[in-house]
Amino acid sequence: MYAYIKGTLTVLNPTHVVVEASGVGFEIQTPNSYRFQKFMDQEVVIHTSLIVREDAQLLYGFINQEEKDMFLSLIKVTGIGPKSALAILASSSPNEVKIAIENENDAYLTKFPGIGKKTARQIVLDLKGKVQINDVDSSQLLNIDDNTKDTLPIIKEALLALEALGYSKRELTKVEKTLSKSTFESVDEAVKKGLQLLIS
Repeated sequence: MYAYIKGTLTVLNPTHVVVEASGVGFEIQTPNSYRFQKFMDQEVVIHTSLIVREDAQLLYGFINQEEKDMFLSLIKVTGIGPKSALAILASSSPNEVKIAIENENDAYLTKFPGIGKKTARQIVLDLKGKVQINDVDSSQLLNIDDNTKDTLPIIKEALLALEALGYSKRELTKVEKTLSKSTFESVDEAVKKGLQLLIS
């Protein structure tokens, strides 16, 4: 229904962003909302997909069409809901997911929260040979300006984002110790490092 939304990014949350377009604030669930942090109070284009449930109408947003296409492919798989699909895309590019599927790399897929061996096998069975992805550099699409620094406590915000993706408090406690030893320029950078640690 909504192919994309173009407007001003007004709110950044661990689970979602809000984009104001034509006087309407659209709450959009994203794989990693901190990818958009450098666009606060600026115009942004977010590729979207509306999912209607009995109890809610949820808008999901992505940095490019490739990421959106992979999300739509993943949620067609039995056992994969939007939250699991977002968790996969938060730390992997669409091309990396495609490679894992084509190589039948179940071990890679089971590293994400909510993905067991049975579900990973189902992803491979359902999507192998069917996903067409030409991966692009998301930072180029967003035209991110690295001169802006987040004013919020970076590691704390990163941990909230990781928790929103489904990682447990126990997993995050281990990651926090490692993250606290490093310096990060942005929450997005800290989230990416945390995801690397969690799936390694």
